[in-house]
Amino acid sequence: MATIQTAIRSALKDCLNVQPNETTLILTDEPLMELGQLFHNQAKKISGKPVFLCIPEVSGNGFELPGTIGALMSECQVILLITSNSLSHTKARRNASHHGARIASLPGIKAECLERTLTGNYKEIMNKSRKLADILTIGQDVHLTTSAGTDLTFSIARMRGYPETGIIHEPGQFCNLPAGEACTAPVQESANGMLVVDGSFPGVGLIKEPVKISVKNGYAVRITGGEEADKIRAQLRPFGREGRNIAEIGIGTNPRAKLTGCILEDEKVLGTVHVALGNNISFGGKVDVKSHLDAVLLNPTLVIDGKTILSNGTLQV
Repeated sequence: MATIQTAIRSALKDCLNVQPNETTLILTDEPLMELGQLFHNQAKKISGKPVFLCIPEVSGNGFELPGTIGALMSECQVILLITSNSLSHTKARRNASHHGARIASLPGIKAECLERTLTGNYKEIMNKSRKLADILTIGQDVHLTTSAGTDLTFSIARMRGYPETGIIHEPGQFCNLPAGEACTAPVQESANGMLVVDGSFPGVGLIKEPVKISVKNGYAVRITGGEEADKIRAQLRPFGREGRNIAEIGIGTNPRAKLTGCILEDEKVLGTVHVALGNNISFGGKVDVKSHLDAVLLNPTLVIDGKTILSNGTLQV
């Protein structure tokens, strides 16, 4: 396992290709400030213009930053978002990407996750993620099942697949770190069936008792189970119907990632599938709610246009 310093340097050099003449912003919040400072210390050795900014705790996934911070982000060439909750699906992030910033988001990251996942075989991850993204781009009809009871159908016709490779070298590119997935948004209102969450969920961690989510015409309409189902309903309640939108399907491609209860890593585990609820603007969708919550499913079977892509958690392509 790599040291934390080696992992951070790999993120800056291998993943983001930081150059000496570039302004590199390390944006962190108070709970992750210590880790953010470690990134800043390494950035100072590479970037001639490192900027460190710590804000109060990011209260939820999709939290919008003040305009002044968004304006600062648009002036930077490289940005690392090291915050408690995700800023990936925010207007500030999308606007900075539009202005050419290369951005890595590391919500809820832990040192041991960095050490385990950030010095792996990026070429292997890149090849798997790109191949699966191409399959998602040309695919139309999806059938997702698991032994836990998931049985969900939806369309991805004319939707673009996105590879998350960990290589963020071109202006405007954005990626989570650790990387390792291919994803897309289902066609609006096309998802129907049952989603059974048996891996992990944001704000819950590892799932002990599977949570059943009934889906009708693209929205979660009923959530049942034990205490974990109560926590999920509570997280979704403030965002109304749009927060229950079936927003994304993603396929994990990182062989070094493991299920820990941290969604950032869990959704990258090779052979898992995650289905998100809420915001899908970043994937070409139409729902711009301030929430994006990924539900990780174990040992899935994924069939696209009659071809088996995953069989009980094993890639078939």
